[in-house]
Amino acid sequence: MAYARAVTFGGVSADRAAQIREEMKDMEQPEGLPATEILMLHDAGAETSLVLIFFDTEEDYARGDEILNAMPAGDTPGRRTSVTRYEVVARRSV
Repeated sequence: MAYARAVTFGGVSADRAAQIREEMKDMEQPEGLPATEILMLHDAGAETSLVLIFFDTEEDYARGDEILNAMPAGDTPGRRTSVTRYEVVARRSV
C-alpha cells in the first residue's frame, strides 16, 4: 500500500509557483527523503497550491513526514494551511 502526503499552501503567487517550478527542475531530493514522486498543483486565481508527495510504505511516509516538517518555511511554496495523510487506493497514468 502506498501513501501520499497532501499539503495545502496559501499565499502562493504565480511568480512563486514559477520559481518553484524552475527550482524543482534541477533540485535534488532532500537528503534521506524516501519519496517516489512529488506533484505540485497551483490555482493562480486563489493563490493556493496543493503538493502531493508519494511514499511506498508507511515507514517511508513517517520518515518523510519527519524530514518535511523540519524544513525551513522559506523552502515551501507559501504558508502551509494543512497536512493530510492518505492511502493511495488507485493510481493510473494514461
